[in-house]
Amino acid sequence: MSSLKDKTAKGLLWGGLSNGIQQLLNLVIGIFLARLLSQSDYGMVGMLAIFTALGTTLQEGGFISALNKRRNASYEDFNAVFWTSLGIGVTIYIILFLSAPLIANFYNEPRLIPLSRYIFLSFVISSLSTAPRAYMFRNMMVRETSIMTIISLAVSGIVSVAMAYMGMAYWGIATQTIVYITLIATQSFYFAHWRPSLKMNLQPIREMIGFSSRLIITNVFNIINQNVFSVILGRLYTPSDVGNYTQANKWNTMGSSLISNMLHGIAQPVFTRVEDDRNRQKEVLRKLLRFTALVCFPLMLGLALVAKEFIVILITEKWLESATIMQMLCIAGAFLPISMLFSHLIISRGHSSTYMWCTIGLCVLQTITALLLSSYGIHAMVAAYTVISIAWTWVWLRMAHRETSITFFEFVRDISPYFLLATALCMVAHFLTIEIGNIYLRFIAKILIVAIPYIGILWFLGSTILKEGMRYLRRLRN
Repeated sequence: MSSLKDKTAKGLLWGGLSNGIQQLLNLVIGIFLARLLSQSDYGMVGMLAIFTALGTTLQEGGFISALNKRRNASYEDFNAVFWTSLGIGVTIYIILFLSAPLIANFYNEPRLIPLSRYIFLSFVISSLSTAPRAYMFRNMMVRETSIMTIISLAVSGIVSVAMAYMGMAYWGIATQTIVYITLIATQSFYFAHWRPSLKMNLQPIREMIGFSSRLIITNVFNIINQNVFSVILGRLYTPSDVGNYTQANKWNTMGSSLISNMLHGIAQPVFTRVEDDRNRQKEVLRKLLRFTALVCFPLMLGLALVAKEFIVILITEKWLESATIMQMLCIAGAFLPISMLFSHLIISRGHSSTYMWCTIGLCVLQTITALLLSSYGIHAMVAAYTVISIAWTWVWLRMAHRETSITFFEFVRDISPYFLLATALCMVAHFLTIEIGNIYLRFIAKILIVAIPYIGILWFLGSTILKEGMRYLRRLRN
C-alpha cells in the first residue's frame, strides 16, 4: 500500500507538472492563433470536431482500458490490439474520405471536403500508437507520458502558429492536430520499448471485445454530447457562431483538463489495484475526491470569474462574445473532474455497462434539451447544459455508492468545504473589484483575492489533503 501511495502521489505530481506546462503552452499557442485567425477559421475546424473525435474513439476501441483491466496482459494481447486498432483506423479513414462530400453538403461548406480528408489522416496515425500507449497507461508511466505530450504540443503549436502567420488560416489548426498525433505515436514506441510482431493472434480481442465495446458506445455518446453544440450551430448558424463557442469551450477544457488529466493517468490503475479491498478502495476514492475538489473548484470558478478580462486581455475584444459562454461552461467544468473520477471507479470494477448507460442517459438528455432550446440561442442551450451536467453528478454518485458504499453525506462532507470557500471568495472578489476601471488591475486583483485567502484559510482550518500535499513536496525537495 505504501508503494501504491507513492506511485499515486508521483503520478499526481507528474500529472500536475505536465498539465501545468501543457496548459501554459496551450495558452501561449492559443493567444497567437486567436489573434491571427478569425471566428470563421475556428468554426471550419470546429464543424469537423465531432467526426474527428468519433473516429478517434472508434479506432482506439476501448482497448487501453480493457488491457488495463486484464489481470496478466501478455505481449500477444498488446500485439492483437495493435493490428486491430490499425485495421479499424484505416477502415474509418476510407469511410470518412468517401463521406467528405456529404459532410460538406450537410454544413453547406464545400471547403470542408479537402480539409476533412486531411484532418482524418489522424485516425490512421493514431491507431499505430494504441498498443504502446496502453502499455504506458497500465504501468503508470506518467513521467514518460508527460514528456512526450509536452514535446508534441510544443512542436505542433509552433507549426500551427507559423502556418497561421503565413496566411494559411484553418489549415494551420488542422496541421497542428496531424503533427501532434504523429509525434505522440513516434514517442510512445520509444518510451514503451514495445514493438509489434507480424505473428497475429486475435483471440485476445475476442476476450476483450465485450468490455471494450461498451466503452466504445459510451465514448461515442460522450463525444456526441461534447460536440452537439458545434453541430447544431454549424447547421443552423454561421461559422462565426461555431467559432465563438469553440473558443469558449477551448479555454474551459484547458482548465478542467488540468485536473482531469492528472487523475486520468492514475485513477483507473489505482482503483484496479485495490479492487479486492472495497474499504480501501473507498478510502482512495474519498481522498481523491478531496484532492479534486481542492484544485478544481477555485480553478474553474475563478476562471469563470475572470472570463471577460481573460478574453479581452489575451485574445482581444473581437472574441468578447465568447466570454459569457465560457463563464457558464467553466461552472459545469468545475464538476466534470468529479464525475470523471466516479466513472474511472466504475470502469475499474469491470462495470463498463453501467458507465455506458449513465453516459448515454446524460447525452440523450443534454442533446434533446439543446435541440429544444436551439431557437432561443446558444446562451440558453449552454445554461441548460450546465445545469444538467451538475445535476448528473448525483447519478454518478449513486453508481459509485453501489461499488464502495460511499454515502451522499460523505460526498458532501468531502467536497463542500472547498466548493463553499471558492464560491464565497469569487463573490467577494467580484464585488470588491467591480469599481476598478483598469482591466489589467481588475484581472490581477480578482486572482489575488481568491487565491491567497483560499490557501490561507484552508491551512488555518487544518485541511488534511492540503497539508499532505505540502509535506510530500517538501519530502521530494529534501
